[in-house]
Amino acid sequence: MIGAIVMIFVALWIYQSAIKAKVGNVVMWFAGAAAIFFVMQFLLVDINVNVFSLDGSKTESTVMQKSSDEACNPIKPSKSSSKAGEADGDMGQFKDSSCSEVHGEDRQDKERYLGFSGILKSLYFELSPSLLSFLAIAFLRIKFITKEALSVTNLFSGLQEMFAGIYQNIKQSFKSASK
Repeated sequence: MIGAIVMIFVALWIYQSAIKAKVGNVVMWFAGAAAIFFVMQFLLVDINVNVFSLDGSKTESTVMQKSSDEACNPIKPSKSSSKAGEADGDMGQFKDSSCSEVHGEDRQDKERYLGFSGILKSLYFELSPSLLSFLAIAFLRIKFITKEALSVTNLFSGLQEMFAGIYQNIKQSFKSASK
């Protein structure tokens, strides 16, 4: 969701920059920037998923690691180990989360997001693909569209005007048309 909103603003920013720079084929730059942003975000999310699985935390319950021939078969409690009052329809009775039945222990890694480090980890995994894709598009914008020198002010130039224009358009839409 965040990436989609950022991608829309990046596409508008590229469109506005291409119009100001008077480059040919503005639609190509607009669509190309959106496509590059999308592909980069997809790749960065995939990289984050791989980094996430390498951090040493458990990713699957031990019940889910059974062989495929035992998948989706309910665990039948033995008469000797069955406790009085334990229901046969317990949610944790199925072995594979891909089954049509409910798998009760599919949230084994919830301790990853506890505490301050968990909050930082979740923020990183959520925001880094959008931010890094935005920075890549900003760099491509400077090098190929505006052809300006690489600096922080040039990297983000045009954003303030774009948001000011959006704000003015929203402000005008709430005014009544009475004359």
